[in-house]
Amino acid sequence: MSTITLRIPDSKHERLKQYAKDQGLSLNKLFDEFATVALAQFDAKVRFESRTKRGDGKKALALLDKLDKEL
Repeated sequence: MSTITLRIPDSKHERLKQYAKDQGLSLNKLFDEFATVALAQFDAKVRFESRTKRGDGKKALALLDKLDKEL
């Protein structure tokens, strides 16, 4: 497991701690969930770009529809 140091303003840190608490999560778990969402969006973008390069527009649009339903 890796460790990341993040420098953010104290006010933002306090707000994020409150948000995590309201969600019933630790701050660490909150950032893990943020990373999961960001990576899922990135993976969808990569798959979409890959399919458009192959010229399969229907599959690319179906992938976008699936993404819309997930988000």
